[in-house]
Amino acid sequence: MMIGGTRVRLNVWQQAVVAMGSAIGALMDPRRADLIAALGETTGKPAFERVLEIMKKSPEGHAILLERPRVISARVGHAWDTPANTFGAAYAKFMGSRNFSPDDRPPVRFMETDELAYVAMRAREVHDFWHTLFNLPTNLIGESTLKVIEFEQMLLPMCLLSVIGGTARFSEKQRALFFQHYFPWATRAGIRCTDLMCIYYEKHFHEDLDDVRRKWGIVPAPPQ
Repeated sequence: MMIGGTRVRLNVWQQAVVAMGSAIGALMDPRRADLIAALGETTGKPAFERVLEIMKKSPEGHAILLERPRVISARVGHAWDTPANTFGAAYAKFMGSRNFSPDDRPPVRFMETDELAYVAMRAREVHDFWHTLFNLPTNLIGESTLKVIEFEQMLLPMCLLSVIGGTARFSEKQRALFFQHYFPWATRAGIRCTDLMCIYYEKHFHEDLDDVRRKWGIVPAPPQ
């Protein structure tokens, strides 16, 4: 099963060039999801291999690897029909209020195997589930905070680089708020919760939002 289209095989030097170019471009324009994705893929193989092994050892993670669900409109549209108190409804509200589409994620291009490509794609596609569960906005502070949790969960270098790049763009007030308030919370939240890549989120849309948070050890972010 090909994930996201044609993949490109790179040697070590080519990976380094793409990683460096993507890092510079992403720092200059953090809105470039394609550059952030390329950076994650070219620097993240060991991390994705680790996540893959963790998923294989988890019953729910193993099921995800076998079935390879995609977070696309055709597969998650039923979330919009779930009752108001559910995880699915909270996800639908998060996406709808921002005019986001689950189909907007860039394809995986630089992973060597289909299995690793799927893990990378899955990490990319469940990002908005994590925003919903941790109650984090999509502004600079919210994205930087979520990247701290993602780094603790997956050890992806891209997440750490994104935090560095994001905080460099903060105002003094934002920087103080982040390091005094959100960074300490995120470090605790990322350790406390379950392995986020081992959750088959789509099968829990019908469950109460507070219940799934408790079940997965997720503590929502404090308000900004």
